[in-house]
Amino acid sequence: MLFSKEIVFKLFEAFSIQRWNDLVRPFDLVEMDKTAEKMFLSFIIGKYEEKSGKTINWITLINNAFFELLRRIALCDMKSPVQRIIRSEYPEEYRKLNHWVFDKYRDIITDSAFRDEFAAYLFNPADTADLTLRVLRAAHKYSAIRELDMIRMVNEPFRLIKIDKCLEADIAEFMDMKGVQLLVTRQQPYYFITEIEKLRFQTRWNQTPRVPATTVLGHSYFVAALVFLMARSLGLPAYRLSNNFFAALFHDLPEAVTRDIISPVKQATDHLPEVVKHIEDEIVAQELLPLMDACYREDVLYFIQQEFENRIRVDGTTRCVTSEELNNQYAAPQFYGIDGKLIRAADQIAAFVEADSSIRFGIRSEQLEAGRANILQHYGKGAVVNGFPLDHFFEAFR
Repeated sequence: MLFSKEIVFKLFEAFSIQRWNDLVRPFDLVEMDKTAEKMFLSFIIGKYEEKSGKTINWITLINNAFFELLRRIALCDMKSPVQRIIRSEYPEEYRKLNHWVFDKYRDIITDSAFRDEFAAYLFNPADTADLTLRVLRAAHKYSAIRELDMIRMVNEPFRLIKIDKCLEADIAEFMDMKGVQLLVTRQQPYYFITEIEKLRFQTRWNQTPRVPATTVLGHSYFVAALVFLMARSLGLPAYRLSNNFFAALFHDLPEAVTRDIISPVKQATDHLPEVVKHIEDEIVAQELLPLMDACYREDVLYFIQQEFENRIRVDGTTRCVTSEELNNQYAAPQFYGIDGKLIRAADQIAAFVEADSSIRFGIRSEQLEAGRANILQHYGKGAVVNGFPLDHFFEAFR
């Protein structure tokens, strides 16, 4: 099965890979957060392309971003400019480097089809004219620009001159895209992404020290990646893979305007979760909706409402359904099915990994111990969510 303890913990390493570590940084910039922002940007830029009548292959986009993260985890902090020089001036060494990366995952990626796709990503020349890949590359470049903007004020200008010129040249290649134009000129999507970036400044489990600390933004991609692996293991159709991925990516979006409220506080009273959800919906309507273009506004609202329920969309109305209904009478793409229960399981697995990793590093607290134990107890032997068996993951921790 594609989903395993080994690949989950390998992905988690991206929370420990520091970025821009040769510059002054007012806060930690890590690879997982960069990937998360890149995927939010890919969604926005891609939706503008679809608005103009073009087609985006969302599965190719999700796959390639996932494979690139695996590659970056293997290469750790080798700077992109260095990799670029090796690729252009030493192609044979670059090919050998990619073989070295592939070997790192040969025993971790146990699904042969997925391993073949990873190999194709590493070894086959990319089609630079492919629109889907251009969207992903544009998001990659613009997310780097946003990182640099966030640390600009604390760095002496001379340190950034060469980097600025390089990034300006990189993003110029994509200025034919409407979404990129609007981002660069600081129009509506720019202000939406800066709201999403607030999730990057919010630390999860903020009542207790942890190693590594994780942000709500990075957590959002981690959950999306876990759901993607689960859904692929189940053999779900492409449209469900895409729906589940982006629903998971956006599931904590309201926290950009409400901030992260830890579970013990949410459960302090019987009705507080409902009250908090109502407040979240109101604030999202007031502060985030005006920043969303009509081409993706309904999708985002669908992603964040009843985020942990299996659901479909019929005539613009969201309806909760069972897993069996998702796989049978509502299996067609026009119902826009989402496995919300699977997203909930991935969200709790992510929390479990966060707690377990910190405990293994020797950072223990009542909150971490209790959180880990409660999740382990909740998913007992034989636990299955939307047809996905969780035993093979949790059994190693019992």
